[in-house]
Amino acid sequence: MLTNSLDAAVAQRDAALPPDVANARHDAALQRDAALSPTPAEDQGSSVSSIPEDPVISIRALHKRYGENEAVRGIDLEVRRGEIFAFLGPNGAGKTTTVEILEGFRQAGAGRVQVLGINPWRAPSAWRERIGIVLQESEAEPGLTVRECLCLYAGYYRAPRSVDETLALVGLSEQAQERASALSGGQRRRLDVALALVGDPELIFLDEPTTGFDPSARRAAWEVIAGLRDLGKTVFLTTHYMEEAERLADRIAVIAAGEIIAQGTPHTLGDRQLSVAQITFAPPHEMRLGELPATLAGHADQGPDGRIVLPSSSVAADLHALSGWALARGLKLDDLEVRRPTLEDVYLDLTTDDPDPTTNEPSPTTNDQPRS
Repeated sequence: MLTNSLDAAVAQRDAALPPDVANARHDAALQRDAALSPTPAEDQGSSVSSIPEDPVISIRALHKRYGENEAVRGIDLEVRRGEIFAFLGPNGAGKTTTVEILEGFRQAGAGRVQVLGINPWRAPSAWRERIGIVLQESEAEPGLTVRECLCLYAGYYRAPRSVDETLALVGLSEQAQERASALSGGQRRRLDVALALVGDPELIFLDEPTTGFDPSARRAAWEVIAGLRDLGKTVFLTTHYMEEAERLADRIAVIAAGEIIAQGTPHTLGDRQLSVAQITFAPPHEMRLGELPATLAGHADQGPDGRIVLPSSSVAADLHALSGWALARGLKLDDLEVRRPTLEDVYLDLTTDDPDPTTNEPSPTTNDQPRS
């Protein structure tokens, strides 16, 4: 289990620290816990409120244009500390441009962008040590083992995380001496995450982290990503897998045609929680819609596959009426199913009117001028 790996890694790290460093960390943890503990007034339900923490990412009226094409059209966005934030959108919607601006690889055309309190385009080198990036595709370092890869990358940072601890965090301790190029797809992605974690960043960008994975490898990767939240990291996730966003994300934003068209939790995005459910079942032989209870027959329909489709805003009451009607007549309701719109249904509803995406963003070879 990832949780056990986390506990073991933290214990291993603390045991290996010099006494003065360990004591300093211990004192800092005590101060943090004291700051987070409720005051007596708060325990008694007082109206005393704490000062909200600054967002890790803050975007206001962001624009980016490439010639006549406006790829990003005045978007506003905030990402809170310690959350997994999913950024969704069809190809060409402005998603990649926005992420590259946040990572400091492109310059904003207009608007205000703050990542960890700094404009990424003008950020000093110390800022880059506070972020980790997992690209959609990457190649293993030729000839190096997993441990050697991590040691190499750890050398780029002034205060890296322990290599052994990082291996434990992503579940690669047993593969430490294997060649990175010989790892399976799922293990290779774990190594990508480890390379992003070895600098002990505060913010991690994950770009399509499970593309091409089989279902088993994808779920294993989800455990690793969810574990980043347990470490207190903030994760900015882009993905085309709606199940992935639903499983991992605390909040979601959808971009289309360069604009944010919806934000919310996986449950509330696009008012999903208010959507009408559908009760469906295979009708008994030669049953007509008019034979259903009067409270149901008026809004029931028959789908192209012959199944009865019953939209319902009162699922419990409608199921009670339907099952009572069937039992009274000795009928079977085969393949009875209650279904609410999935996150994918909501996403498709939000983005189906997006214009041809092929002209919204530049090709990958289009670069901004180097930073000064």
